[in-house]
Formats: sequence, structure tokens, C-alpha cells
Amino acid sequence: MLKRSWTGWNYAVFPAHLLPWHQVAARNVVNALYPFTPQAVRSCIGHYRKLCEDLKVCESRESFAEARKIHARVIVFGLAASTFLQNHLLKIYSVCGSLEDARRVFRRTLFRNAFSWNAMIDGLSAYGRLDEARALFVEMPHKDACSWNTMMSGAFRNGEYEETLKLFVSMLQSSSLQPNSISFSCAMKACGALRSPGLGLQLHGLVIKFGFLGEAAIEISILDIYVKCGFMDLAAQQFEFLKNPDIFCWNIMILGLSRLSSSLERARELFHRIPERNIVSWNTMISSLHQHGHRVEALSMFAKLNREGFEPDAMTYACALRACASIPDAVWGRHLHARIIRLRSIVDTFVGSALVDMYANIGHLGAAKQTFHGLTEPDLASWTSITRGFVKSGFVKDAIILFNQMRKVPLSPDEANLVTVLGTCSSKDQMGLGIQLHSIAAKMGFDVSTAVANALTAMYAKTGSVHDAHSIFSSTPARDVVSWTTMITAHSHTGDLANALSTFRKMPERNVVTWNAMLASYMQNERREEGLKMYVLMLREAEARPDSITFTTLLCACAYLGVLRLGNQLFSQTAKFGVGSDVSVANASVKLYARCGRIEEAREIFDSINGKNLISWNTMITGYAQNGLGKKAIEAFESMLLTSTNPDRITFIGLLSACRHAGLVSEGKHYFASMMKHHNIFPGTEHIACMVDLLGRVGLLEEAKAMIDDMETEPTAEIWGALLNACKIYSRVELAENAMQNLLKLDLTHSGGYSLLTRIYADSGMSDAAAGVRKLMKDRGIRKNPGCSWLEFDSRIHVFVVNEANHPQIEDILVALDQITIRIQAKGYENQVESQSRHSEKLALAFGLINLPSWAPIHIMKNLRVCADCHSFSKFVSLVFTRELVIRDASRFHHFRDGHCSCGDYW
Repeated sequence: MLKRSWTGWNYAVFPAHLLPWHQVAARNVVNALYPFTPQAVRSCIGHYRKLCEDLKVCESRESFAEARKIHARVIVFGLAASTFLQNHLLKIYSVCGSLEDARRVFRRTLFRNAFSWNAMIDGLSAYGRLDEARALFVEMPHKDACSWNTMMSGAFRNGEYEETLKLFVSMLQSSSLQPNSISFSCAMKACGALRSPGLGLQLHGLVIKFGFLGEAAIEISILDIYVKCGFMDLAAQQFEFLKNPDIFCWNIMILGLSRLSSSLERARELFHRIPERNIVSWNTMISSLHQHGHRVEALSMFAKLNREGFEPDAMTYACALRACASIPDAVWGRHLHARIIRLRSIVDTFVGSALVDMYANIGHLGAAKQTFHGLTEPDLASWTSITRGFVKSGFVKDAIILFNQMRKVPLSPDEANLVTVLGTCSSKDQMGLGIQLHSIAAKMGFDVSTAVANALTAMYAKTGSVHDAHSIFSSTPARDVVSWTTMITAHSHTGDLANALSTFRKMPERNVVTWNAMLASYMQNERREEGLKMYVLMLREAEARPDSITFTTLLCACAYLGVLRLGNQLFSQTAKFGVGSDVSVANASVKLYARCGRIEEAREIFDSINGKNLISWNTMITGYAQNGLGKKAIEAFESMLLTSTNPDRITFIGLLSACRHAGLVSEGKHYFASMMKHHNIFPGTEHIACMVDLLGRVGLLEEAKAMIDDMETEPTAEIWGALLNACKIYSRVELAENAMQNLLKLDLTHSGGYSLLTRIYADSGMSDAAAGVRKLMKDRGIRKNPGCSWLEFDSRIHVFVVNEANHPQIEDILVALDQITIRIQAKGYENQVESQSRHSEKLALAFGLINLPSWAPIHIMKNLRVCADCHSFSKFVSLVFTRELVIRDASRFHHFRDGHCSCGDYW
């Protein structure tokens, strides 16, 4: 009888008003059959109360072991049929992750109520078993609002945002239930995650309809939707509507505004209005400033945070370190590192990874390695950062070694890690490694990842396998803008501009990076005029605003073409679009004006650059060289050294070219010797070509030949061509023949060499030899490169070739040229060769005199070196017509004014 009485105890301890009618009836029957003494009942109630208290403590601790012990006591005391106790056990098991125990309790609960079902559904969905939770929800006999909310919450936690909203709609359609504030809050979170502004507006309307507008949680959820959907004006209205916005509201408003560079100032203002900031407020502002390129201001904000007594957390340090890496600023970085060590007893992996990334980005690989090895357990982000640092600094083999070491730890690479290592495969020699990495990605299932697929596409494109690149691109499940842009670049590298353009036109959406890739394709394939037209199309049709890369590309194209007027317009637009102060844009502007002969304007822009880099100095030195200002180039070089900027091989090419164009022999020798002696730069063929030309022009041909003979590598065609040109100046036939023989071994089609040798023979009276060279050229099908000159007028490029006959104004040009010739002959000009009377630069010059106003300088570009007759012609024109002429030939600029040329007849 004692054994049978346990069930009776269970019913006896429950007050009647808390039991369903059938449980009350059962209790009455049991009590009638098995009467208990008052002492037994009191004992049972005491056990029940103690178990309830123990379950509350266990639930707060989330202790699985304690839950099992309490469960055993429940059974021993005969209270296993208590729905209340069973529900709490069910909840504790679910929280502790023991779903099988939770299922067992749920199945053995005799009288399940809504709490039982909801707890089981919540437990299943919390651990990703949403299908089972959904099946249980469908089976549930009586659903209340909490049941719907539990299911919606589970769907949301598992990333099924559309399912969350479908459940909310089903709940609305249920005639017996109405959503409560929790229902709306869950639905609005899902709407925000989907970035669906239309649904957000509808939910806002329903909130008003159901009368929940005054509830703080709902109003915050509405604000959150508008921020996540990018409706910042509506978000601002909602924010102002809040009576007492908490710190969360302030922070999400700052975050939303700071996502757009145009709203960053509003985010700043809001930040300064916060009544009481927390560390999240500071982190949001510092991170936003860094992301929008205001790195110095981000570091200043970090300093202000410390002055106001806030303690930076791991996120604060990580943001500040990323700002240091982007500037880059090693001093600030080391200061932060020292502060972290001083204030934080242990450098956690998150901050340690940011330190590694900072040192790696600024090129301090030694410090990056030391920091990396100092981490207790480097995580995957740390490995990726150190690997990326080696890749960025060009240590590809070291990066591969690190990748293999990481796999031995063992750590499996993730998408970011694979993308970093795939970036090392940029030549055919590394094709094998790229294929191995492709196999690893496929084995781990990452080949379907868009980021990895993009990296694989780029890898195959760089290694020359465009077919494989296209195969990866076509099989990528979710192609993004980067995918399309990578494919455009792949076609561009192989010169397949038609396919690049076709891919561009097929893109579902484009951004500024895509447009930049297409512009670069035109420039790389020497179709610069079409590239400039593409920019006009970009302004008309694209929503993307041009950025610094856009203007850098376009200004360089204008510099190459020598189109100053269009360059001026683009330079003005850099200020309009807010990129004028960007160093790369400023460098391109310096290049534009220098290559268009406007060296004073180039110098003004150069002087205005804050934070000049090596490219800035190289561009200015090269600009001086091209304009024949050798002394100025040397002054710029010496000024650069005072700024502790180390020169590179490009710097010395510009410097030696300046010495060559100005005839500065001793200076050229000095700087050539200093390359290895002071700067550890081994002279390349370009440097030796400059020296051979410099020495040859002043008659030191034997010294020039000796320099060639002493070369450790094979002389290039450019070097032999420089010597051949010097032989022409000094009529050194024998040496010219030797140079020509060597030149032909390298390039049988070098028409310039044949032409120079012909003139050398002709000038030396060796007409038969000159005729023999002409016959040889004819037999070999070699034609002299036709001279071509062009200038800009009326937003068009007007191109002229020798004996031009197709230009619309050619008749007027020829009449004007004859008149010009007559006038300058009266001042002493003598035309040496009749065949040179219709050279391209003379036709261009006549066109300029006809069409350009008398005060405007005439800028002419030419693809070959200007001949002596055209040089003399231009000097006389500048004198007789009182015009400034600027002619850029294949070698340098010639500035003609008052009958003199800036080259001093030395070119």
C-alpha cells in the first residue's frame, strides 16, 4: 500500500485552484482511497518546497550534475508526476544541453501544460534542432502567445529570418490570439536582419494599430530596424521621438550614421551629445573614423578616451592598432603595444592578433614574428595576419612555410587564410602551389565560398590560365561584384578587351571598383581615349561616385596623351569629389602637369602634398628630368634625402635621366656611383642606358663602350641604341657598325637603328653604304616608324602624320605652313631637306597657329625624337610669331620662347 500511495501524495500537495478539473478529480479519488495522516501530508509538502527551492538554485547555476541529483530525489519522494517539478527539470536539462534527458522528462510528464511544450521547443531550437522544434510546435494541442514567441525566437536564433516573419504572420491570422510586445520585438529583429525597409514600415504601422507604440522595447526595435535598413532620416525621427533614449539607442544611431561618409559629421555631433558615454560609444566612433580613412583622428579619439578616464577594452585597442597599421605609424603602434603590456597582465589572443596585424602591415616583420611567437595560443586570425604580412612584403616562400606550419599545429585554414595564401600565386612558376591550394579548398568545402572562388579566379588569371579562371567564375554559386571585377581584370591582363567589356556589360550591378577595373583595362591596353569616354559614361549612368583610384587612373592617362585641357577639368573634379588631398591623386596630378610641360603648376601641387611618399618625390624628379631641369632634379633628390625617404631604382632612373638631358656628366657619375655605395641599389639596364647616353652625348664614347663591356648582364637594345645615337653625333662609323651588329642580335626589326646607321653613313659621305642599309631594310620588310604629332583643341585630339592629307583643315594648314616658312626664312631659317618640310610637328604647329588664340601656348606631343630641322623651325616660329611653344618628343620636353629652346640645343 505504501508503494501505491506515492501517486496520491503527488496530488495531495497541490491546491485545487491550480489543477485542471481532471487532476482535481483524480486527487479527490486518491485521497478517498488512500487517506493520509496530517503528518504525512506536512512531510510531503516540506519535501516539495525544498525541491522547488533547490531547482531554482540549480537553474541559476545551470548545473547538470545537481539537476540529476534533484531529479533522483523527485522520484524517491514520489513527486515524479508533479508537472511543476517536471517542467523545471525539463528547462534545466535544456539549458545544460542535455536534450535527451529533457526529452525523457517531457515524455514522462503525465499532465503537460503549455510551459512543458514551450520549454521543449525552446531547448530544441536553442541547439539548432529547428526541424524537431517545428514538428513539436505543430503537434502542440493548445498554443498560447508564449508558444508562438518561443518558436519565432528559435527561428530567429537559427538565422531563419523569413521563417520568423512567416510565423508572425500566421500568428496574426490566428483568430484566437493576438501578438504581444515580445512578438513584435522578435518580428522586427528579423526584419532588421533581412534589411527590409518595406516590411519595417508595415510593422511600424501594426505597432500603432495594436497599441504598443508607447512601450520602450518596441520603440527601440523600430529604431533598430530603420538603422539596419539604412533609413537614417526615419531613424533620426524615431530617435527624437524617444523620451529617454538609453545608451543603446545613442550607440546604434552613431553606428548607423557613421556607415556613410556623408553622415560621419552627424555621427560626431551625436557622439558629443550623449549624456553619458560608455566604452561601446567610444569604440563605435573610433572604428567609424578608421573605416572612413580618418586614422589620425581615430588615434586622437583614443587619446581623448584615456584623458576622460575610460579604460580601453580589447576592441578599443584593436581599432587603434588597425588605425596605426593604415597610416602607417610605427611610433604610435609601439606606444600602444607598450601600454597594452603595462596595463594588461596577459595579452589576449584578440589584441595579440591586432598587434601582429599592425606590425605586419607597416613592414616590421621582426616585431610581428616576435609578437606572434609571444602569444600563448595563436588563433587562426593571428596566423592569417602574420602570413598576410609576409605576402605583402614579398616573402612568398616564408608565407607558404607559415601556412604549412599552421596546418601542423593543427589548425584548419578558413576562408580568409586560404584567400591570403592564394594571393601568393601570381606567376606560372607558382601554378603547382595554386592547384594544391585549390585541392585543399575543395576538400574542406571552401571552393563554393564566394571569397575563395574569387581568389581562385584571380590566381588562375594571374598564372595565365584564363580558361580555368572562367570555369571557376562560371561555377561560383553566388557571384558578387568582386567576382565579376576579377574576371574583367583577367581578360584585361591577356589583352582581351572585347571579353572584358562583354563581362562588364553583363554585370547585374556595378560599383566604383568595377568601373575602375574597366578604366584600367583601357589604359593597360593603350586605348586611353576610349577609357576617358568610359569615365563620361560612368558619370552619366553609374550611381557609384568616382574615387581616388578613378582619378589617379584618368590623370595618368591624360598625362600620357598630353591632353592638358581635359586634365585640368579632371583636376578640378578631384576637389569636387573630395579626393584632391589624396596622395595618389596628387601624385598623378603632378605627373599630368609635368608631362604637359607645366612644371611650375606641377611643383605647386607637389609642395601642397601632406605626407609625401616616395612616388611623390620620384614623380617630381622625373618631371624635372623630362623638362630638362637637371639642377632642379638634383635639388629635389637632395631634399628627399633630408626627409629620410630612401630612394629606389626608379628614383635613380629619373635622376640620371635629368643629368643626361642637362649634360651634367660629373653629377651623373657621382650619383651612379652612389647607388651601390650609399643606397645598396644595384644598377640595372635602365641606369646604364642613361649613363651611356650621357657619356656618348659629350663625346666620351670609349668610356661609354667600356661601361657596356663591363656589364655583368647582356646589354639591352636601349643601351646599344644610346651608343648608336652618340656615334651619329660624332660620326664614329666603326663603333656605330659594332653597336648596330649587337643591336640586330637583340632586335632585327629595330627600325630606329637602321635609320641612325643610314644617317651616319650619309653624313660621312658613304652613300653606297647608306643605300645598302636602305636595301637591307626593304628586303627584311622593315619600315621606319612613322612620325606622329597631336595636340588638343575644342575637346578633341587632332593627330597629324608626315604629309598628312586627311585632316578636315589640311588645305588651310598647308597654306598657313607655306606662309609661316616664308616669314621665318626672312629671319634666317634655312630648310635643309625638302622631305622634312611636311613633318608632323610642323603641320601640328601650323594648325595651332590657325586655331588657338594668340595668347595661348601651343602644346604638341610627338611619338619620336624631334629632328634638327623641326627644332630649328620651332625656334624661329617662337621668335617671329611671339608664341610660346611646348613640344614633348619621345625623349623630353622642348620649351620654345623668343627664338630659344630650354634644351639649349642639347637633346
